[in-house]
Amino acid sequence: MSRFQRFPTASAQRILLCRCAALLIAVVTVSLLLAMSGRNVGELARLVLMSTIGSRFGLEDLALFMSPLLLTGSAVTVTRRMGLWNIGGEGQFYLGAAGAAGVGLFIHGPAILILPLMAIVAMLSGMLWILLPALARAFANVNEIITTLLLNFVASLLVYWLATGPWRDRVTGALASTERLPVSIPDLWGVVHWGFPVALLIVGGLALIMSSTRWGYEVRISGASAGMARYAGMPVKVRIISAMLLSGALAALAGMFEVAGTVHRLQGGMADNFGYLGIVVAVLARGSCLAVIPAAFLMALILDVGIVLQTQQIAATVVLAITGLVLLLVAIADECAHYRVVAPATTGRTARSVS
Repeated sequence: MSRFQRFPTASAQRILLCRCAALLIAVVTVSLLLAMSGRNVGELARLVLMSTIGSRFGLEDLALFMSPLLLTGSAVTVTRRMGLWNIGGEGQFYLGAAGAAGVGLFIHGPAILILPLMAIVAMLSGMLWILLPALARAFANVNEIITTLLLNFVASLLVYWLATGPWRDRVTGALASTERLPVSIPDLWGVVHWGFPVALLIVGGLALIMSSTRWGYEVRISGASAGMARYAGMPVKVRIISAMLLSGALAALAGMFEVAGTVHRLQGGMADNFGYLGIVVAVLARGSCLAVIPAAFLMALILDVGIVLQTQQIAATVVLAITGLVLLLVAIADECAHYRVVAPATTGRTARSVS
């Protein structure tokens, strides 16, 4: 009798097919629930499509959401290849934004010089913020999940203190905000700034580094089996530190792009959970750097759809529940992709896949 059997690996095509089925189930389920609540599902669907992928304004919003998600998702993906979890992307995002804002507010000069300096300082700030968890993990085997997570709250409070205290806007008196930065990342298309294509290039470059360099090879091997890597003479501790520092720099660069390209000022709450959403992006990407791009697009689309639904008087809690449902079904689909129907074993032969 045929039965389902779980296999350790699944093809990319099978995973994609299962994810598409999960998204279809999510759309049907949400549509039925909205129809039961008295909503015009057809009109609502048309509005969502026109406000996201069906209009220039919607596409601009998608690109703005994708820019930080590409970098925070890549930040988590780098550490996942090392077998680690960087849960501190939110804090590193804040530190990158603070470092960039400090340069923009207090160092004057042409944008062609100030913007690269802002990016460098932002990345150094993110690396500094993750340095202690990296050293603790490498030399004392302290769980990096706890240390990076707790530092998120410290970073958030630090930014609030800067924005309401020494760096507060003394011109307009805006609450929890600095004055507008005198320099900004130039716009590429509408409100979409050059940080978006740069983030895409960074993701592509990171994929190339992971697949074609000795460093990337040693990171992959160390993440797969630290014991084997040590036996082969690879510096596992150095690779742990370098991977986590790179992760912190990527998340911090996302903060620089946000403060210099989108928000144009340092303010409390500006991270908008991009650091935490980067974890979801990395999980959807399943360890592939290039897969971060479609994963970030899906996450950005979900966020954009959520905003559109809220404009139609759908409660934020309902939007959050819809988002959770979509992500849950995608996670289930990823697991289902590993199962196949196998025929019963015959004498002298092993079971073989029939799917």
